[in-house]
Amino acid sequence: RYEPTWDSLDARPLPAWFDEAKFGVFIHWGVFSVPSFGSEWFWWYWQKEKREPYVKFMDTNYPPGFSYEDFGPLFTAEFFDPNQWADILKDSGAKYVVLTSKHHEGFTLWGSKYSWNWNAVDVGPKRDLVAELATSVRNRTDLHFGLYHSLFEWFNPLFLEDASNAFKTRKFPTSKSLPELYEIVTKYQPEIIWSDGDGNAPDTYWNSTGFLAWLYNDSPVRDTVVTNDRWGAGSICAHGGFYTCSDRYNPGRLLARKWENCMTIDRRSWGYRRDARLTDYLAIEDLVKQLAETVSCGGNLLMNIGPTHDGRIPVVFEERLRQLGAWLEVNGEAIYGTKPWRAQNDTATPGVWYTFSPEEGKVNAIFLSWPVSGVLELGEPRPKLGETQVKLAGYMELLKWVALGEKGMVIALPQLTPQQLPCQWGWTLQLTDI
Repeated sequence: RYEPTWDSLDARPLPAWFDEAKFGVFIHWGVFSVPSFGSEWFWWYWQKEKREPYVKFMDTNYPPGFSYEDFGPLFTAEFFDPNQWADILKDSGAKYVVLTSKHHEGFTLWGSKYSWNWNAVDVGPKRDLVAELATSVRNRTDLHFGLYHSLFEWFNPLFLEDASNAFKTRKFPTSKSLPELYEIVTKYQPEIIWSDGDGNAPDTYWNSTGFLAWLYNDSPVRDTVVTNDRWGAGSICAHGGFYTCSDRYNPGRLLARKWENCMTIDRRSWGYRRDARLTDYLAIEDLVKQLAETVSCGGNLLMNIGPTHDGRIPVVFEERLRQLGAWLEVNGEAIYGTKPWRAQNDTATPGVWYTFSPEEGKVNAIFLSWPVSGVLELGEPRPKLGETQVKLAGYMELLKWVALGEKGMVIALPQLTPQQLPCQWGWTLQLTDI
């Protein structure tokens, strides 16, 4: 049994499914999707920091005295079709999904008895959005279902009172945050608990180790659940299950512990923004690059989308997800279930990232631009004459190659028209017997 100490909890082996999955989709959805302006931190920027664009947006478009709580009934979700979401997630090639069950605004997407009149069953959609998505994902896909949960809430009076007491009192975690965590685990059995938002309070205030000991010892998901590292001030990149370290974390090198790069297709926001421009969205080439770099360095990619207040996945997000799914259809063997190789990227040619498929003993070289010369030089592999074979994923015939002394090789790529290429944004060479 795990003790409620970091030494004990950090020694728990991460369930194997998480490392094998490699790619998940993050969904930021909540009351912030109603103003859908600037950022999911809308309430904070408007009311606390009083940032000019936010204040002006409210003054121009809403009546005097309009409060953030007034957005609650406008979070309607009338177009939310959980089956359609599940099908898009499946087609993306993702192996897990993480939904924001509650962001820093405190609004829960399930009918929490600890969030009276500030949840999706009492206000707005009048639906249990967590239950609906969980059911559809489990019925229609093989994705693992996970939940994001914010420990703190910006304007909750109990949290503000504890904060003013330098966290010597613990009214908020004992009456709100911890009961919610136990509630979502017992009710929805998520296989990922993605914690966030410590409010600068230590893990002892949140009793994170006590909750995690229960989660790992006695909860209904004790054998399969994975957790991240955001369990109180100072725990990030130091304690918990896998490390996230910071948003959009991409170290470009191997780490000693399993890590995740959580990033967002919209460079400037996690929630949906009506004021986004096309140039704010990462192109599919950027996403393939992020995935290749992340997986080669031993990480998982958690790629975020923001649905609208009425429950639609905007078509630009759907397109990116389906494009990535089409890419993984061809190149998935170089991603799923792989391990880092002895070299993460190539020394001779930039933009080449390696993964290793242990079962087949295959080295995968993912290259992000097709060389004009039609030949690709690799500085890392040590080929064996008469034994090493080179294949292009999605193409039938073996490729010709020559060795460059002790280490390195030059590979002749097939001459293909754009229509004949197995995919359009990044390709995989599969090397055996090197």
